[in-house]
Amino acid sequence: MNWTNKAWLAITPIYTRIQEMPFIKELKEGTLALEKFQFYMDQDAHYLEHFARALAIIGARTKNVDNCLAFIRFAEGAVVVERALHDSYFKEFNLKERGKLAPTTHHYIHFLESTASLAQVEVAMAAVLPCFWIYKEIGDFIYKNTAENNPYKNWIDTYAGEEFGKSVTSALAICNAAAENCTPEQQEAMTEAFIAASNLEFMFWDSAYKLHQW
Repeated sequence: MNWTNKAWLAITPIYTRIQEMPFIKELKEGTLALEKFQFYMDQDAHYLEHFARALAIIGARTKNVDNCLAFIRFAEGAVVVERALHDSYFKEFNLKERGKLAPTTHHYIHFLESTASLAQVEVAMAAVLPCFWIYKEIGDFIYKNTAENNPYKNWIDTYAGEEFGKSVTSALAICNAAAENCTPEQQEAMTEAFIAASNLEFMFWDSAYKLHQW
């Protein structure tokens, strides 16, 4: 069994909780309160900017040239999505400008940037993987179970799209190849980072549902 399969088994309870949480359930049904979705969109714009920076740091640190290029492209993709949020979805959902960082967003982005900068680069790769993989799985889950008239359909389509799927496949392959060159102890550190980030994915949606501020 490769590293990503083992890592997914480790976060299966977390992923199940994400599927069942009120934010995802109501987003899928199209009944999520606009105020909660606006809060989420605002925090996601903040998050993506710093996620892109973490990806760029990993790209700069990896010795494999192909991986370097891949992570730089991942970073570019995150910036493109952030711009799309601001230029398109912000207008669609009546958001005028960004608000302040909420506590969970603050914690998540600092976890990613500090891990990208200071941890072993393979551990850093594992830390950013949930934002690819869980988003893709949840995006597909919602896409397959939502109605055509869902008011959030345009956003849902973003994460269920083919281009995002290609990035996820690439990120998974890079992490598996990286793990093969790691010791069991280093692989365990990768898994711990993957679990931590997966928990933060849950917390990110949960904080939006609860409109959690400082």
